[in-house]
Amino acid sequence: MAGWPHARQWLFSLKAFAAAMLALYIALSFGLPRPYWAMATVYFVSHPLTGATRSKAAYRVAGTVLGATAAVVTVPALVNMPIVLTGAIALWITGLVYLSLLERGPRSYVFLLAAYTLPIVALPAVSHPGEIFDVAVARIEEIVIGIVCAGLVGAIVLPAKVAPALRERAGEWIRDARAWAADILAADAHASASRHRLAADMLALDQMIAHLSFDTESRHTLHHARALRETMSRLMPTLSALDSVLRAQPRAADTNPDPALQDAADFLRGRMDELLATCDALQHGIGDRPTQAAPPAPARIAPPESPTAGRYHDHGMLLFGAASTGLAVFCAGLIWIFSGWEDGGGPVAVAAIACCFFATLDEPRRVAPVFARWSLACLTVASYYLFLVVPHAQTFEALVGMLALPYLGIGLLISRPGFQLIAMLLSVNTASFANIQSIYDANLLGAFNTSLANAAAMLFAPLWATLARPFGAHVAAHRLIRASWQDLAQAATWRGDPAPLGARMLDRFGQLMPRLGASADRLASDGFTELQVGYCTLTLQRALPTLPAPARKPVRRVLSGVARHYRGRLRTGAAVPPPARLAGQIDAALACIGALTLIETEMRAVRSALVVLRVTLPAPQTSPVPPAGASSPLPASPHRHSHREKRPVPS
Repeated sequence: MAGWPHARQWLFSLKAFAAAMLALYIALSFGLPRPYWAMATVYFVSHPLTGATRSKAAYRVAGTVLGATAAVVTVPALVNMPIVLTGAIALWITGLVYLSLLERGPRSYVFLLAAYTLPIVALPAVSHPGEIFDVAVARIEEIVIGIVCAGLVGAIVLPAKVAPALRERAGEWIRDARAWAADILAADAHASASRHRLAADMLALDQMIAHLSFDTESRHTLHHARALRETMSRLMPTLSALDSVLRAQPRAADTNPDPALQDAADFLRGRMDELLATCDALQHGIGDRPTQAAPPAPARIAPPESPTAGRYHDHGMLLFGAASTGLAVFCAGLIWIFSGWEDGGGPVAVAAIACCFFATLDEPRRVAPVFARWSLACLTVASYYLFLVVPHAQTFEALVGMLALPYLGIGLLISRPGFQLIAMLLSVNTASFANIQSIYDANLLGAFNTSLANAAAMLFAPLWATLARPFGAHVAAHRLIRASWQDLAQAATWRGDPAPLGARMLDRFGQLMPRLGASADRLASDGFTELQVGYCTLTLQRALPTLPAPARKPVRRVLSGVARHYRGRLRTGAAVPPPARLAGQIDAALACIGALTLIETEMRAVRSALVVLRVTLPAPQTSPVPPAGASSPLPASPHRHSHREKRPVPS
């Protein structure tokens, strides 16, 4: 989002600042040891949408209590074994970060907060282990005060509800989908330019739907939102398949158009129109005040049983990220132990916070320089406030006026896409470096040393992440593509319920899109080939029990051929082209389906799936001669991803 901040962003920044000052005032009034944690927590929790603030607040309270409780249990037992204590904290962080990466919704805050609350509470208290319970209670009080203030101000002062924002965002997605559909029907050469953005935008909608349950009392609204997400997931492969089929059709000058291609194109157009109409109906039904009366949606478009059903997780990559985070905290703790620095626990805790956030990034190398620059800028600003501003703040009102400038800027950054991580870390750094307390500490040298140590701890996190994970997003993308091949081989021979498998394919597809954009075109697939093949194979699997007996065997041969093809890719680790025999099997199945007199919707769906497979998985050179009675062999799709299939995927 470029340009000057708009009115909504200014309003959010003012609300966040008001909540932070309220939290700081309450924490100072209660005489809490680190009142700046209450102020920083407000910025950790605040979100432009009220429902998102509530969801983050509820789960952050749970995570804080869990982490503080672990500190009370751990420190007294292991305080005399500092290396063992550091190892226990590292293992705790590894496990909790891994769980937070598994959870992509608001519940991830439980595990993330619990991960770094333990070092925040435990490490500064190792010199006085008898006070660990009081320290844990104080941290809980400071953080809960910030959470409550953020929630109250967000809910009372011009609340921004999730449902209208979700309806607006979904409307933008549907307009983009219609634009893509129009480009496809117009045979626009740039028709595929917007499809990657549509796939990535669906992940943002998932986050908004997760927050919706905290912002609405209407189950009807939540049902519409989840049903809309399910319908969108069906629209993406339909549009992509229609694009491939239309590109494979002969030119207008050809007087003998292929009937199978034409029938598939007509079927997919009808399916596209139905899904777009359903999306419109469901989108208009979202919100406390829908824009218009929502027409009834088709009964067969229903939301999944669980909003987390069918999620895909690359456990290897998640474990590696979590383990590298735990190891980073362990190494930082060893540096503190062997240096003999009595007050080094605080900087290690700061490093733990930063390392936990870097664990969520695919490209730490790109973020590290920006993070380092902002950390140094934060140290400069905090030092200015620590030595020149805070000493002259004789009243709380004067302190509020002095803090307004930096924190209003932080609030503006939180509301701007791409700056949330930087803004949250800035809020903590500025508050902790400035060391705002009820009694001003006149030991300037000690305060400066502490601030400098905290800054070094903040720089340790990006440096470690860069060294521990030098590979970029293309490695994660490559692993996702290989997982797609494995699922395609499974889908072609699957005999159970295909719905979870299809949902997992689409979820993985959404994760792949942003990583492909960061991979600089170093991969052999754009993800849509696997998506189309997956939905076609699942369509054939669903229809197989109801097919007439003569058609089952040819369709089973096609599915077996698809499974063998993707198992071969898994063995070689490269995007080898489909064998010529697979194209012949698809042509034979099409000929058998075409010879049947029963042509109903289900049969048309089967025929359409076979046609899409044929143009998506063309023979390596020339199409084989079809069996007797079959139409002319279908042309290979000139879609841009089909000619890239021969390029090896980097290992």
